[in-house]
Amino acid sequence: MRLANPIYESLPVVYLLTGILLLAGSYRLHSGVWSLLLLLAGTVALIAGIAVWLRRRDFRAAEAEYWSREDRDDDALR
Repeated sequence: MRLANPIYESLPVVYLLTGILLLAGSYRLHSGVWSLLLLLAGTVALIAGIAVWLRRRDFRAAEAEYWSREDRDDDALR
């Protein structure tokens, strides 16, 4: 199953915003169990957003480098 491109591209931002909202909710609750659950869920969402963003950035940089290297090799053969 593939996601539509706008949805796929916005996922890291959604994860980050969700994490921030959950952490803010945890801060505002001041109760033991719910605050802890929101804190954990917010932390996981933030880490997921950062991880997805960094993996995509690294993949796109490596892919761009690969294609530019291939173009240079093609020019050298001509």
